[in-house]
Amino acid sequence: MFIADIARMILGLAVTLGLIGLCVVALRRYGPETIKRLQGLQAGRERRLSVVETLVLDPARRLVLVRFDAEERLLLLGEGQVVAQGAARPIPKPEEA
Repeated sequence: MFIADIARMILGLAVTLGLIGLCVVALRRYGPETIKRLQGLQAGRERRLSVVETLVLDPARRLVLVRFDAEERLLLLGEGQVVAQGAARPIPKPEEA
């Protein structure tokens, strides 16, 4: 009886770990698309705000180039707040031929 209890515990643990592993595989495969769909974001939709580039200056400060609509702004972030902000620079529109 003692060996049967141990075998049942090991089998239960194996089934539980197997189910957790299946959930991880399913989330890695289908998770990002499902989350985007639930948030209402379409794949072809262009976003208005994007981080163009980030440069780490030191452990406390970083420069972030942010694009919003048709302009870019340079932000100096430090210790959880905006330390300085550069002037807006319009993005030139590509020439149409």
